[in-house]
Amino acid sequence: MYRLAELEEIVRIPPSDLGGSLDDATRRILKEECEGKLYKNIGMIVLIRDVTRMGDGEIVPGDGSVYQRARFNAVVFNPENQEIVEGKVSEIVEFGAFLNFGPLDALVHVSQVMDDFIDVDQSNRRLVGRDSKRVLKSGDRCRARIVSLSLNEANPRQSRIGLTMRQPGLGALEWLKNKEEKNG
Repeated sequence: MYRLAELEEIVRIPPSDLGGSLDDATRRILKEECEGKLYKNIGMIVLIRDVTRMGDGEIVPGDGSVYQRARFNAVVFNPENQEIVEGKVSEIVEFGAFLNFGPLDALVHVSQVMDDFIDVDQSNRRLVGRDSKRVLKSGDRCRARIVSLSLNEANPRQSRIGLTMRQPGLGALEWLKNKEEKNG
């Protein structure tokens, strides 16, 4: 899910930044332009560090900016299909629960929460298993598996990630702890 990647990028340094340190300008512009951005082949860049300018850069006639090649290390968030994730329930809705893991939210559809009929308690914002009486509410820590993944580069918050908790070893961590105590 998280990894460290070594990347290269060409940074446009405008004329207004040419009077100061090119190293500082390159680092600042990379952070502004790349952190929080989602690239389908890389993932979401969470943090940029260790920026190194490569060469002197080039000036494009008529532009006045310096185009500087830079190499940097980036902490990248890249979820994969079938991966097991842990996160926190951020919201309970009529059709399921949103689980926040890393910088994104994913949906656990009501049919994928547990092997039980589920009653949606909207007034208390929770999902309740009809027979098991298990409760899932905002703030609960959960373990789930990614079953569908559609990342949106243009707007990462509109990415669609589907999760399931209907497998052994998945679900609210409290449920898993209680199951271990009963079995152990």
